[in-house]
This record gives sequence, structure tokens and C-alpha cells, in this order.
Amino acid sequence: MKSYLERWQPQLLLAPSLIACLLFFYGFMLWTGWISLTRSGMLPSSEFVGLLQYQRLFADERWLGALGNLARFATLFVIIPLVLGLLLAILLDQKLRAEGALRLVYLHPMALSLIVTGTVWRWLLDPELGLALGVRELGWTSFRFDWLGDEDLALYTLVIAAVWQISGFVMAVFLAGLRGVDEAIVQAARLDGAEGFTLYRRILLPTLGPSLFSALLVLLPAAIKSFDLVVALTDGGPGHASELPALYMFQMAFERSRLGLGAASAMVLLMMVLSVALPYVYARQRRLRSAG
Repeated sequence: MKSYLERWQPQLLLAPSLIACLLFFYGFMLWTGWISLTRSGMLPSSEFVGLLQYQRLFADERWLGALGNLARFATLFVIIPLVLGLLLAILLDQKLRAEGALRLVYLHPMALSLIVTGTVWRWLLDPELGLALGVRELGWTSFRFDWLGDEDLALYTLVIAAVWQISGFVMAVFLAGLRGVDEAIVQAARLDGAEGFTLYRRILLPTLGPSLFSALLVLLPAAIKSFDLVVALTDGGPGHASELPALYMFQMAFERSRLGLGAASAMVLLMMVLSVALPYVYARQRRLRSAG
């Protein structure tokens, strides 16, 4: 009996966590999928209506507007941190004396929750407070920065705050990639006369493919699922100018008593995240099989 328990001890210890994961993650995922196929309103319903909720979803101009906002937000949220993160990684790769302090400064925003980030930036970008007030007190009395109240610019305040928080993470990923290059290869390139920009362009940057893919794997799902930052910074306003799909889903399901429509939007978001994650999993499994 004792040997039997010792043999199955790891499985028994992991069983509660596995059961909880199956129930609260995959179980509720399946439940949400079912709700999206029913006529659920304020409360769940068992009346099956097929793809009716999805038809209503993609006929809703507010949802289409949220998707358009997501396209603009995700494009900037991915491109700007990749560029900034790469430049910062190259800077720190120069073996600066203050590298430790600089790395701490760049990574510190990642320690903050998105709610805190949104709240801080909402104060900083307030046209009557924060940065605008500070500039006016310096003498530029006509200066205003009212992007939060501008329907055409409010979305870009989300980009500013999100880029500020995530760029340090991207820097760390690229820096790890640069530091992972075999030093013998670098020394050989330098002996051949490769220095400065040429060294990075021909030797170091081409090795950052895995780092780039890892950064994209984090950035794209994060953009698709963005919710906390939107609620704290703009709450989707003014109007619906900065509304993203995750906020639309929440409001439909829990504020507008349209549970079926909210579930349908949640399933669409899930498909978008899986469209990013599954190719990575497939490519990784293929790489492991070929290596084995």
C-alpha cells in the first residue's frame, strides 16, 4: 500500500489543481460557447438559436467599431514596443556602467497592474491636471493636451500608456536574445572587421528571430484582451471612440443584460487569441520533432 501511494503521489498532489483548471477554465469556456448559441438575456437560457447571436454581433456597428479600434490599437501596440524594445536592448548591450539601474527603470512599469497604469496616465493626461497643468505653470499658458476628450485621439492615449508599460518587457526579451549569441561568433565577426552597426545588422539581429516570435506571442494576445487599461483610462469614451472588444463583451454580458451576445463576442475573442497561439504551438512541436 505504501509503495502504491509513493508511486502515485505526484499525480495525487496535482489532481486538485488539474480538476480546478478543467472546471474553471475549460469547463466555463465550453459553457460560454453554449451560451453564445442560445437566446440568453439577463439570465442563461437553454433555448438553442444556432448562430443567431453571431449574426447580431457582426451586424452591430458598435462591435465593428470596436474591432476597428482594436486593429489600430494592436498595430501600434505591437510595432512601437518592438522598435523601442530593440533599441533599448541594443543600448544596454553596450555594457554600460549603469546597466543595472537602467534595466530597473525600464522594467519597473511591468511591476504595475494595468489598473494602476491607466489611473496614473488618466491623471497625467487630464487637460486640467498632470502634464498639461505643469507645462502651463512653466509659462506656456495656452498649452492644452486634451486627447482624452477628443474622439479622434482618445484611442492613442491607450497606446501611450500601454507602450510605456510593455516596452521594458520587450527590451528584456531582445536583450536575452542578444546575450545568448555565442561569444566566439561575435569575436570572429570582429576579427573580420564587423563593428558597430555592421555587427548588429549582419550577425546579431538575424539571430533574434525566436526572441521576436516570443515578443509577438505576448503582445498580440495582450492587445486582443485589453480591458483593464481601457476601463481605467478612457472607459471606452468619449462615446465609443476608444472602446475595444473586451470592454464591449463585458458591457453586453453584465451591464446590458445581453448574455448571449456577450458570450458570442467572448468566443470571437477566444478564436482571435487561438489564431495567434496555435501556430506557435504547432511550429514548436514541429521543431521539437525534427530535433528529436
